[in-house]
Amino acid sequence: MPTVHVDLGERSYEVLVETGLLARAGETIARAGLKGRAAIVSDETVAKYHAEALQASLQAVGFNPTLHLVPAGEASKSMSRAEEVCSSLAAAGHDRRSFVVALGGGVVGDLAGFVASVFYRGIPFVQVPTTIVAQVDSSVGGKTGVNLAEGKNLLGAFHQPKLVIVDPSVLATLPAREYHEGFAEVIKHAAIRDAAMLAEIAKLDPATRDVPADLIARNIAIKARIVEADEHETKGIRALLNFGHTIGHGIEAAVPYGEMLHGEAIGLGLRAALLLSEKHSGLSPSASKSILDLLAHFHLPLVLDPAITTGRVLHKLGRDKKFEAGKVRFVLLRDAGDAFVSDAVTTSDMEAAIEHLRMPR
Repeated sequence: MPTVHVDLGERSYEVLVETGLLARAGETIARAGLKGRAAIVSDETVAKYHAEALQASLQAVGFNPTLHLVPAGEASKSMSRAEEVCSSLAAAGHDRRSFVVALGGGVVGDLAGFVASVFYRGIPFVQVPTTIVAQVDSSVGGKTGVNLAEGKNLLGAFHQPKLVIVDPSVLATLPAREYHEGFAEVIKHAAIRDAAMLAEIAKLDPATRDVPADLIARNIAIKARIVEADEHETKGIRALLNFGHTIGHGIEAAVPYGEMLHGEAIGLGLRAALLLSEKHSGLSPSASKSILDLLAHFHLPLVLDPAITTGRVLHKLGRDKKFEAGKVRFVLLRDAGDAFVSDAVTTSDMEAAIEHLRMPR
């Protein structure tokens, strides 16, 4: 079983990756030392496919789980929804001896992790990610949170999971659009830290759901090593994971939550970041093209909808937590696999890059 250890001292945990692992989640969680009652937090779509198997595995080892559902989609990442989930946990009799199991994609993981961070001032939680985005990225690293109207993830807490259980077979239930969007994060990881992975990603067939466990684990390891070096994003190292996310988050926040999927917005943000990397850090056009070709390979949009105005994207960017004292920390590439944080990118540069997204590749 591919296993990635996230070394954070007393907050360390394992990420386990294996086909069929969902059916053994209960015994896996018990071996990790968790005790008490389990509260499964999921969304209405994911629960139809996977909640029964997870409940059965937890019941088999005596965890007596309860199920707490939220509507599917980005709109569920809100303080009001977090409060509802906390209330439902309290009503079901959960207390500080309970733990949360997040069953779903990035929205559920962020929301459930945030709930776990505040319920009874913090209880343990386990991530069981069911999308590409969540499996390779958001389930690892301890960032939890909800959105405000002003921007994504502006409320939250660092709260590391006790365990992450990744079962690649659950990807078979994803609709094509949700499957494809996750590869924006896979491509991002390769772009910032592992150029050789780009060729491996290119060999995958976007029409299937066949993602090797080893490839998922390799992505997780990239995220884990960066998190270990800069858990709370105070040293500038963890910011590397934001490649494509500065403008991408601005685009995502410029439309009603859920109208554009996270990976779709990040794909556009990656295109903008590649352009700015060519301008400011000498990234070759050929290296830029190879990354853009992969985004297109997974059917990610690369042209910005004209209805999304540049002014609105820039306004949302100003609210983004990647700004410090009004100055943006922008991640650029010198070459594939070689990312760094730059302070050379100006608002005018970003405005030009957003306008560039309106042009065909």
